[in-house]
Amino acid sequence: MKRRTSFSGASLLLLAALGLLLVFPLVRILLTAFSGGFSVDTGELTAALKNSLISTVIATALTVTLAYLAAYAMTRVGVWGRGLFGVLLVLPMLIPSISNGMGLVILLGNNGILTRLFGLDGGIYGLFGIVLGSFLYAFPVAYLMLADVMRYEDASPHEAARVLGIGRWRRFTGLTLPYLARPLLSAVFATFTLIITDYGVPLTVGGKYITVPVVLYREVVGQLDFGKGAVYGCVLLVPAVAAFLFDLFGKKEGKTSFVSKPFTGSVGMGARIVATAFCTLTSLVMLMPTVAFLLRGFATKYPSDLSPTFSHLIRAFRLRAGEYLWHAVLIALLTAVIFTAIAFFAAYLAARTRARSAKLLHLLAMTTAAVPGLVLGLGYALAFRGGAFYGTFAILVMVNGVHFLASPYLMIYNSLGKLNAELEGVGQTLGLSRVRVVLGVLLPQCRTTLLEMASYFFVNCMMTISAVSFLATASTRPLSLMITQFEAQQQMECAAIVSLMILAVNLLVRGAVGIFKRRA
Repeated sequence: MKRRTSFSGASLLLLAALGLLLVFPLVRILLTAFSGGFSVDTGELTAALKNSLISTVIATALTVTLAYLAAYAMTRVGVWGRGLFGVLLVLPMLIPSISNGMGLVILLGNNGILTRLFGLDGGIYGLFGIVLGSFLYAFPVAYLMLADVMRYEDASPHEAARVLGIGRWRRFTGLTLPYLARPLLSAVFATFTLIITDYGVPLTVGGKYITVPVVLYREVVGQLDFGKGAVYGCVLLVPAVAAFLFDLFGKKEGKTSFVSKPFTGSVGMGARIVATAFCTLTSLVMLMPTVAFLLRGFATKYPSDLSPTFSHLIRAFRLRAGEYLWHAVLIALLTAVIFTAIAFFAAYLAARTRARSAKLLHLLAMTTAAVPGLVLGLGYALAFRGGAFYGTFAILVMVNGVHFLASPYLMIYNSLGKLNAELEGVGQTLGLSRVRVVLGVLLPQCRTTLLEMASYFFVNCMMTISAVSFLATASTRPLSLMITQFEAQQQMECAAIVSLMILAVNLLVRGAVGIFKRRA
């Protein structure tokens, strides 16, 4: 039975909205860049691009390698304390990227905690600092991607190969590598895009090692030169879009696989000890920024007086941290509610209707993953400056929703695609409308996915700095942007407090989601 195409109008409406909120800002960037004749210092541009590529390639190689080892240890080896490691390994993804860089400064800067403790030279600034900070920032994403794939690999072929006397190396090259080839490449592209488009880490620990996102940020925020900013935005867009397209069109059609026997982690005691030690060391590295914030934020006067105090917390609230926390929570809640509904509706139209525009809608929704937040924010500043929404909470909700749309959209798109394709047809036969089928069948089936989508929007909105940097005003500024302000004013204690506030809110949200999922 053919599905009706009565949703074509809604699909066109969503296409128009994505065209306005995604395509139009990007077109404005291109027009601004070309109209200025690309009048930038080519020497500065070349040096910044070279620095970005070098630091990104090194950080990506380090991140994906260690993420693979951590994922292997957590999914294939029976490590002790797996639940605790599962939280600690992803902790840095709950705070802004600039907080990871600032944590390194507190620990390893010229007057850092570890610098003073071990008599180090404070050489965190430059390429080394960017690589280490980028590793902290991107590791959780790469780890989650690889761990999720490895968790669903079937152990039966490996056991059969072992019975046939095939060695570990041949099993790895013949079974594991082919299975992980595409996911591993996807993790590489995702990590590369995250790192090369981030300005938070290079801004705090880059020193004189300037990258393209830092130049873009300084040109627009510091010099208010939107023309040069547009040129650097185009440069930054190229590697991100290239990585996205290579990953998107290089993917093979997924097939539903049946895991007849999962890996049980039945390995020797020596392997368990090594794997647990590796996870412990990696978790300690992931925990370093949080420990640094606690030491710096609640010490009376670092480093001369380390006695605990709440004076810095009180000072941060006097400097409007409480007000900006409310701004951040409001923006995150509105984005989560509105764009979870938009993502669900778009995925429903693309996955379960025959609207002619469904494929284009799917492509546009996925394309949002290719646009860096810094570039999207600049595009909004150019496209909507002087308009009714500029300088309001509405534009911050819109830019955040579009920036983070791709992952939640893909979550619900995959979930809807797995449900019986004839549910709507059966409902029509029984006299039920599509709306009743959606509300009575599809939504209950996808409730945990919808909750994950909402929490993804919320957590990322709480910690983002890139997409909102050019759009927030004093009356709409979210809490994350106070970190940049305090760091520039050398108020590291207040910056540490703000980072801990964001972490605490995100931990509460993720904890609540975890409890609901277990009960569901």
